[in-house]
Amino acid sequence: MKWIAKTFDELSVHELYGILQLRAKVFVVEQNCAYQDLDNTDKKAWHLFGTENESIMAYARLIPQGVNYPEASIGRVVVDPSLRGKNIGKELMKLAITKCEELFATKQITISAQCYLKKFYSECGFKEVGEEYMEDNIPHIKMKK
Repeated sequence: MKWIAKTFDELSVHELYGILQLRAKVFVVEQNCAYQDLDNTDKKAWHLFGTENESIMAYARLIPQGVNYPEASIGRVVVDPSLRGKNIGKELMKLAITKCEELFATKQITISAQCYLKKFYSECGFKEVGEEYMEDNIPHIKMKK
């Protein structure tokens, strides 16, 4: 897996298309969830993605402080279904955390995690904050590192 991090303006049209294609494949089609993926946060974020054979197979959005939360945040974390169970998600999160700390000069990171992934994010160093809530008809919980 080749890992790349770019700002929105640095993304090529093909990279942006691949990112949006992967996000739609998992978050819209697989999870059967109609939601507004294009929320203007992409324009303010860094985009960390992993490629294999020129296809985007893993992705996370790195968001600076003050955009979604007072703290930096990581969102839209996704791994292509064909690569699940191969620890790509953990590798992605480790890189995303390190890159957030470097880019935004912080150790404080907030995420809005789908509840079924609480254990995964706990293993990445995040702790639950507050109560569960519904976001796009999927149970979520705020977590902080």
